[in-house]
Amino acid sequence: MHANSHALRELRAISPPGATPAQVPRPAYVTLDPMTRAQLDKRPADVAAMFDAVAERYDLLNDVLSLGQDRHWRSVVARLVAARPGDTVLDIAAGTGTSSRAFTASGARCVACDFSQGMLRVGASRASASRAGAGGPAGLVSFVVGDALTLPFADAAVGVVTISFGLRNVADPDAALAEMLRVTRPGGRLVICEFSHLPARPLDLAYQRYLAAALPAVARRLSSDSAAYDYLAESISSWPAQEELATRIRGAGWSAVRWRNLTFGVVAVHVARRPR
Repeated sequence: MHANSHALRELRAISPPGATPAQVPRPAYVTLDPMTRAQLDKRPADVAAMFDAVAERYDLLNDVLSLGQDRHWRSVVARLVAARPGDTVLDIAAGTGTSSRAFTASGARCVACDFSQGMLRVGASRASASRAGAGGPAGLVSFVVGDALTLPFADAAVGVVTISFGLRNVADPDAALAEMLRVTRPGGRLVICEFSHLPARPLDLAYQRYLAAALPAVARRLSSDSAAYDYLAESISSWPAQEELATRIRGAGWSAVRWRNLTFGVVAVHVARRPR
Protein backbone atom coordinates (compact mmCIF):
# COMPACT_ATOMS: atom_id res chain seq x y z
CA MET A 1 0.00 0.00 0.00
CA HIS A 2 2.85 2.39 0.83
CA ALA A 3 4.50 1.66 -2.54
CA ASN A 4 1.28 2.43 -4.41
CA SER A 5 0.80 5.66 -2.47
CA HIS A 6 4.35 6.70 -3.39
CA ALA A 7 3.72 5.95 -7.04
CA LEU A 8 0.51 7.99 -7.06
CA ARG A 9 2.25 10.95 -5.44
CA GLU A 10 4.89 10.84 -8.17
CA LEU A 11 2.27 10.58 -10.91
CA ARG A 12 0.16 13.42 -9.51
CA ALA A 13 3.26 15.59 -9.59
CA ILE A 14 3.22 15.17 -13.35
CA SER A 15 -0.55 15.23 -13.87
CA PRO A 16 -2.26 17.22 -11.11
CA PRO A 17 -5.97 16.61 -10.44
CA GLY A 18 -8.12 18.34 -13.04
CA ALA A 19 -5.24 18.88 -15.47
CA THR A 20 -5.86 18.46 -19.17
CA PRO A 21 -3.21 17.28 -21.59
CA ALA A 22 -2.76 20.82 -22.86
CA GLN A 23 -1.66 21.92 -19.37
CA VAL A 24 1.19 19.43 -19.22
CA PRO A 25 4.36 20.73 -20.92
CA ARG A 26 5.36 18.93 -24.08
CA PRO A 27 9.03 17.96 -24.52
CA ALA A 28 10.90 20.86 -26.09
CA TYR A 29 12.06 18.89 -29.12
CA VAL A 30 8.51 18.07 -30.23
CA THR A 31 8.10 21.51 -31.79
CA LEU A 32 8.99 21.05 -35.44
CA ASP A 33 6.58 22.11 -38.17
CA PRO A 34 3.79 19.50 -38.19
CA MET A 35 3.64 16.88 -40.92
CA THR A 36 0.75 14.50 -41.49
CA ARG A 37 2.83 11.51 -42.53
CA ALA A 38 5.73 10.21 -40.47
CA GLN A 39 8.71 8.54 -42.09
CA LEU A 40 10.46 5.40 -40.93
CA ASP A 41 13.13 7.47 -39.16
CA LYS A 42 10.28 8.16 -36.70
CA ARG A 43 11.13 11.71 -35.70
CA PRO A 44 8.97 12.38 -32.62
CA ALA A 45 7.42 15.57 -34.00
CA ASP A 46 6.35 13.87 -37.22
CA VAL A 47 4.84 10.85 -35.48
CA ALA A 48 3.01 13.02 -32.94
CA ALA A 49 1.65 15.32 -35.66
CA MET A 50 0.49 12.32 -37.68
CA PHE A 51 -1.51 10.95 -34.75
CA ASP A 52 -2.86 14.41 -33.88
CA ALA A 53 -4.30 14.55 -37.39
CA VAL A 54 -6.22 11.26 -37.11
CA ALA A 55 -7.20 11.52 -33.41
CA GLU A 56 -10.94 12.10 -33.83
CA ARG A 57 -11.50 8.97 -35.95
CA TYR A 58 -8.60 6.87 -34.74
CA ASP A 59 -10.65 4.35 -32.73
CA LEU A 60 -13.21 3.93 -35.53
CA LEU A 61 -10.47 3.33 -38.08
CA ASN A 62 -8.82 0.75 -35.82
CA ASP A 63 -12.09 -1.12 -35.48
CA VAL A 64 -12.77 -1.12 -39.21
CA LEU A 65 -9.23 -1.91 -40.36
CA SER A 66 -8.84 -4.79 -37.88
CA LEU A 67 -12.34 -6.15 -38.65
CA GLY A 68 -13.16 -5.77 -34.97
CA GLN A 69 -10.17 -7.82 -33.83
CA ASP A 70 -8.73 -4.86 -31.90
CA ARG A 71 -11.36 -5.44 -29.21
CA HIS A 72 -10.17 -9.01 -28.77
CA TRP A 73 -6.55 -7.89 -28.65
CA ARG A 74 -7.34 -5.31 -25.97
CA SER A 75 -9.18 -7.88 -23.87
CA VAL A 76 -6.18 -10.23 -24.00
CA VAL A 77 -3.86 -7.42 -22.91
CA ALA A 78 -6.20 -6.50 -20.03
CA ARG A 79 -6.17 -10.10 -18.80
CA LEU A 80 -2.37 -10.25 -18.94
CA VAL A 81 -2.01 -6.89 -17.17
CA ALA A 82 -4.26 -8.38 -14.46
CA ALA A 83 -4.54 -5.08 -12.58
CA ARG A 84 -5.81 -5.33 -9.02
CA PRO A 85 -7.44 -2.74 -6.76
CA GLY A 86 -4.78 -0.31 -5.62
CA ASP A 87 -2.43 -1.05 -8.52
CA THR A 88 -1.08 1.71 -10.74
CA VAL A 89 -0.76 0.84 -14.43
CA LEU A 90 1.25 2.99 -16.83
CA ASP A 91 -0.21 2.73 -20.34
CA ILE A 92 2.33 4.17 -22.80
CA ALA A 93 1.25 5.28 -26.28
CA ALA A 94 -2.26 5.15 -24.85
CA GLY A 95 -3.77 7.41 -27.50
CA THR A 96 -7.38 8.20 -26.61
CA GLY A 97 -7.25 5.91 -23.58
CA THR A 98 -9.50 3.19 -24.99
CA SER A 99 -7.18 0.46 -23.70
CA SER A 100 -6.49 2.35 -20.46
CA ARG A 101 -10.10 2.18 -19.31
CA ALA A 102 -10.05 -1.62 -19.42
CA PHE A 103 -7.28 -1.68 -16.81
CA THR A 104 -9.43 0.20 -14.27
CA ALA A 105 -12.32 -2.28 -14.19
CA SER A 106 -10.89 -3.87 -11.04
CA GLY A 107 -10.42 -0.53 -9.29
CA ALA A 108 -6.81 -0.02 -10.36
CA ARG A 109 -5.58 3.40 -11.44
CA CYS A 110 -4.16 3.94 -14.91
CA VAL A 111 -1.99 6.71 -16.29
CA ALA A 112 -2.56 7.10 -20.04
CA CYS A 113 0.69 8.53 -21.42
CA ASP A 114 1.19 9.64 -25.01
CA PHE A 115 3.16 12.30 -26.87
CA SER A 116 0.22 13.15 -29.15
CA GLN A 117 -1.66 15.95 -27.44
CA GLY A 118 -4.45 15.61 -29.99
CA MET A 119 -5.07 11.97 -29.05
CA LEU A 120 -5.00 12.74 -25.33
CA ARG A 121 -7.39 15.68 -25.72
CA VAL A 122 -9.91 13.44 -27.46
CA GLY A 123 -9.53 10.80 -24.74
CA ALA A 124 -9.81 13.28 -21.88
CA SER A 125 -12.87 14.89 -23.47
CA ARG A 126 -14.60 11.54 -23.88
CA ALA A 127 -13.76 10.57 -20.30
CA SER A 128 -15.18 13.84 -18.97
CA ALA A 129 -18.35 13.45 -21.03
CA SER A 130 -18.76 9.87 -19.80
CA ARG A 131 -18.39 10.89 -16.16
CA ALA A 132 -20.80 13.79 -16.59
CA GLY A 133 -23.39 11.57 -18.23
CA ALA A 134 -23.11 8.95 -15.52
CA GLY A 135 -22.93 11.48 -12.72
CA GLY A 136 -20.07 9.46 -11.29
CA PRO A 137 -16.89 10.36 -9.42
CA ALA A 138 -13.62 11.38 -10.99
CA GLY A 139 -12.29 8.63 -13.23
CA LEU A 140 -9.44 6.29 -12.51
CA VAL A 141 -7.64 7.23 -15.75
CA SER A 142 -5.24 10.21 -15.83
CA PHE A 143 -3.98 11.62 -19.13
CA VAL A 144 -0.33 12.70 -19.24
CA VAL A 145 1.78 14.00 -22.12
CA GLY A 146 5.08 12.14 -22.23
CA ASP A 147 7.67 10.52 -24.49
CA ALA A 148 8.50 6.82 -24.13
CA LEU A 149 12.20 7.72 -24.35
CA THR A 150 12.08 10.15 -21.41
CA LEU A 151 9.12 9.13 -19.27
CA PRO A 152 8.16 11.87 -16.78
CA PHE A 153 7.98 9.48 -13.81
CA ALA A 154 10.22 8.55 -10.89
CA ASP A 155 12.24 5.36 -10.73
CA ALA A 156 10.20 2.29 -9.68
CA ALA A 157 6.97 4.32 -9.69
CA VAL A 158 4.52 1.73 -11.07
CA GLY A 159 3.79 -1.98 -10.83
CA VAL A 160 2.78 -2.60 -14.43
CA VAL A 161 3.87 -0.94 -17.69
CA THR A 162 2.08 -1.70 -20.93
CA ILE A 163 2.30 -0.40 -24.48
CA SER A 164 0.00 -1.42 -27.33
CA PHE A 165 0.82 -0.66 -30.96
CA GLY A 166 3.22 2.07 -29.91
CA LEU A 167 6.70 0.59 -29.50
CA ARG A 168 6.91 0.32 -33.28
CA ASN A 169 6.54 4.11 -33.53
CA VAL A 170 9.36 4.97 -31.12
CA ALA A 171 12.61 6.26 -32.63
CA ASP A 172 14.71 4.00 -30.36
CA PRO A 173 12.69 0.98 -29.12
CA ASP A 174 15.64 -0.43 -27.16
CA ALA A 175 16.02 2.80 -25.19
CA ALA A 176 12.27 2.86 -24.60
CA LEU A 177 12.38 -0.69 -23.20
CA ALA A 178 15.15 0.39 -20.80
CA GLU A 179 13.14 3.46 -19.80
CA MET A 180 10.10 1.27 -19.05
CA LEU A 181 12.32 -0.88 -16.87
CA ARG A 182 13.45 2.21 -14.95
CA VAL A 183 9.92 3.27 -13.95
CA THR A 184 8.78 -0.27 -13.04
CA ARG A 185 9.16 -1.58 -9.50
CA PRO A 186 11.30 -4.72 -8.97
CA GLY A 187 9.07 -7.70 -9.65
CA GLY A 188 6.75 -5.53 -11.76
CA ARG A 189 5.40 -6.57 -15.15
CA LEU A 190 5.71 -5.47 -18.75
CA VAL A 191 3.03 -6.22 -21.37
CA ILE A 192 3.66 -5.28 -25.01
CA CYS A 193 1.04 -5.74 -27.73
CA GLU A 194 2.33 -5.03 -31.22
CA PHE A 195 1.77 -5.96 -34.84
CA SER A 196 4.02 -8.83 -35.82
CA HIS A 197 4.66 -11.40 -38.53
CA LEU A 198 2.90 -14.58 -39.60
CA PRO A 199 5.08 -17.64 -38.92
CA ALA A 200 5.01 -18.88 -42.54
CA ARG A 201 7.18 -16.59 -44.67
CA PRO A 202 5.08 -16.84 -47.89
CA LEU A 203 1.90 -16.01 -45.95
CA ASP A 204 3.64 -13.14 -44.20
CA LEU A 205 4.80 -11.65 -47.50
CA ALA A 206 1.27 -11.91 -48.88
CA TYR A 207 -0.05 -10.25 -45.74
CA GLN A 208 2.44 -7.37 -46.06
CA ARG A 209 1.34 -6.79 -49.66
CA TYR A 210 -2.27 -6.76 -48.50
CA LEU A 211 -1.47 -4.18 -45.82
CA ALA A 212 0.34 -1.93 -48.27
CA ALA A 213 -2.71 -1.90 -50.57
CA ALA A 214 -5.68 -2.25 -48.24
CA LEU A 215 -4.84 0.03 -45.32
CA PRO A 216 -4.49 3.27 -47.31
CA ALA A 217 -7.45 2.37 -49.54
CA VAL A 218 -9.83 1.86 -46.62
CA ALA A 219 -8.41 4.84 -44.74
CA ARG A 220 -9.06 7.11 -47.74
CA ARG A 221 -12.77 6.39 -47.35
CA LEU A 222 -12.85 7.09 -43.62
CA SER A 223 -10.10 9.61 -42.93
CA SER A 224 -8.83 12.84 -44.39
CA ASP A 225 -5.26 11.70 -43.68
CA SER A 226 -4.88 8.35 -45.43
CA ALA A 227 -1.12 8.95 -45.78
CA ALA A 228 -0.78 8.11 -42.09
CA TYR A 229 -1.85 4.57 -42.95
CA ASP A 230 0.85 4.27 -45.63
CA TYR A 231 3.27 4.79 -42.74
CA LEU A 232 1.41 2.21 -40.66
CA ALA A 233 1.83 -0.49 -43.32
CA GLU A 234 5.52 0.37 -43.80
CA SER A 235 6.26 0.34 -40.08
CA ILE A 236 4.61 -3.07 -39.61
CA SER A 237 6.64 -4.56 -42.48
CA SER A 238 9.94 -3.30 -41.03
CA TRP A 239 9.19 -4.38 -37.44
CA PRO A 240 11.13 -7.39 -36.03
CA ALA A 241 9.53 -10.80 -35.67
CA GLN A 242 8.51 -12.29 -32.34
CA GLU A 243 11.78 -13.97 -31.36
CA GLU A 244 13.92 -10.95 -32.23
CA LEU A 245 11.69 -8.65 -30.19
CA ALA A 246 11.92 -11.06 -27.23
CA THR A 247 15.72 -10.92 -27.49
CA ARG A 248 15.66 -7.13 -27.46
CA ILE A 249 13.38 -7.09 -24.41
CA ARG A 250 15.87 -9.32 -22.57
CA GLY A 251 18.70 -7.08 -23.71
CA ALA A 252 17.02 -4.12 -21.99
CA GLY A 253 17.21 -5.96 -18.66
CA TRP A 254 13.81 -7.67 -18.45
CA SER A 255 13.49 -11.31 -17.39
CA ALA A 256 10.99 -14.16 -17.84
CA VAL A 257 10.22 -12.98 -21.37
CA ARG A 258 7.62 -14.91 -23.31
CA TRP A 259 5.06 -14.21 -26.01
CA ARG A 260 1.91 -15.51 -27.63
CA ASN A 261 0.53 -14.91 -31.12
CA LEU A 262 -2.94 -13.47 -31.67
CA THR A 263 -4.91 -13.77 -34.92
CA PHE A 264 -2.34 -16.19 -36.42
CA GLY A 265 0.58 -13.86 -35.67
CA VAL A 266 -0.88 -10.65 -37.08
CA VAL A 267 -0.35 -9.42 -33.51
CA ALA A 268 1.93 -10.75 -30.77
CA VAL A 269 1.79 -10.05 -27.04
CA HIS A 270 5.10 -10.15 -25.15
CA VAL A 271 5.21 -10.22 -21.35
CA ALA A 272 8.19 -9.88 -19.01
CA ARG A 273 9.17 -8.99 -15.44
CA ARG A 274 11.66 -6.62 -13.91
CA PRO A 275 14.09 -8.70 -11.85
CA ARG A 276 13.79 -8.26 -8.08
